[in-house]
Amino acid sequence: MSTFDFPSDLLAAERAAWEAIQTGTLTVAQATAVHDGITAYASEVGADRHQVEMALKRAVRHPAEG
Repeated sequence: MSTFDFPSDLLAAERAAWEAIQTGTLTVAQATAVHDGITAYASEVGADRHQVEMALKRAVRHPAEG
């Protein structure tokens, strides 16, 4: 269960990246943008970047669990 209130643009970017991963079309620019968004959000809320990234991936990839 995620304790983060992710902004809609970060969720959308992660969803798009996940779709691109599944189709083999993820670009470096797209991955970098998601990473930068995660880093900025983690800094903003004072959380560990890795924990934020894992929670975001869970929220996008397994929404029924969180």
